[in-house]
Amino acid sequence: MMKDLFSLEGRVAVVTGGSRGIGKMIAQGFVEQGAKVYITARKAAACDETAAELSKIGECISMPYDISTVDACRAFAADVIKQDASIDILVNNAGAAWGEPFATFPEAGWDKTMDLNVKSLFYLTQAMFDGLKSAASADKPGKVINIASIDGIKINPWETYAYQASKAAVIHLTRRMAARLIEDNICVSGIAPGAFASDMNTATRDAPDQVATMIPAKRIGRDTDMAGTAVFLASRAGDYVIGDTLAVDGGVAYSQFTQPWG
Repeated sequence: MMKDLFSLEGRVAVVTGGSRGIGKMIAQGFVEQGAKVYITARKAAACDETAAELSKIGECISMPYDISTVDACRAFAADVIKQDASIDILVNNAGAAWGEPFATFPEAGWDKTMDLNVKSLFYLTQAMFDGLKSAASADKPGKVINIASIDGIKINPWETYAYQASKAAVIHLTRRMAARLIEDNICVSGIAPGAFASDMNTATRDAPDQVATMIPAKRIGRDTDMAGTAVFLASRAGDYVIGDTLAVDGGVAYSQFTQPWG
């Protein structure tokens, strides 16, 4: 029983923002565990390049899209379902961030961040719902995994107002979606990453040793830390995790002392 617990053989997965960073880590983990994986990203060349790289391991298909609008979410979902009518796993990873001082924080930055991080996540899941439902059963539930951030659990020093608000929204939206979709044998859960090197987290990418000093585990996240968590949630091993968002952060969110007053 245990030897197949983490297998994704025969499953079809979709990973948004899958060309780089956390999305690529997850897509590679899924491919290595036997899943057929569709990745999407706004930049077609990067999406194609990652799919070609991962296809040396297993089956990975590039489907470039900018899913920052509801219409685009629906068009992307329709394209995927045209290829595979049944979808076992959806990872909502595509995201954006915007940093600017409070006094000048622009509406454009707010809307871009909230639309992609929260609205697109909801409407892509809605657009994929029939495909997820058709593949799901009580013995083999479908999976939706929403990528939040520890910035949605605790604040950081940077003035990324919309990003931090959006990730807190993702965590609560994950709970609400989970309560509804489990009725159709679809488990919704989330991951709140901490310090992983990526183009979005440039501080960790460019100064990993310095960032590591602020983490209880004394290191930044590895690709396998993220891939392993996602595989756990996507496989039979995670079938009983519903509505929870797992902090994968080396202890920053829940195992770190705060500075005392005075």
